[in-house]
Amino acid sequence: MPRLSELSVGDAVGSATAHLTRADLVRYADASGDQNPIHASDEAARSVGLPGVIAHGMLTMGVAVRVVVDWCGDPSAVVDYGTRFTGQVPVGADDAPEPGADLEVSAVVGALDAEAGTARVDITATCGGTRVLGRARAVVRLPA
Repeated sequence: MPRLSELSVGDAVGSATAHLTRADLVRYADASGDQNPIHASDEAARSVGLPGVIAHGMLTMGVAVRVVVDWCGDPSAVVDYGTRFTGQVPVGADDAPEPGADLEVSAVVGALDAEAGTARVDITATCGGTRVLGRARAVVRLPA
């Protein structure tokens, strides 16, 4: 686990690319209970003005914070996490020219609070070059 005293604002926390497939969306829908058809049916998604099936926002949020959890080594060290959803993650069908979707995530130390023993980590998440999360921030409690 990183130590707060060894960090500086701007330090890279990590980066990763997660490939999401339609099968991932089905598994997430089953686990979360979010069976909204825009996450499973191109027809349903298009009927509400979307380009096709999109990933669940909370799935996107969960995948993005994984970079922080991997960095700190302890999921319970993440004491706060929030974001705004600013774009969709369109997930192409298995037979599409580009099946699935790549969610690219990077994170840097955005602020340090020695008194509280925390670091704020700023997360960037994009799909196809478009930001899909805005103001994504996790607060992590770290040893001094």
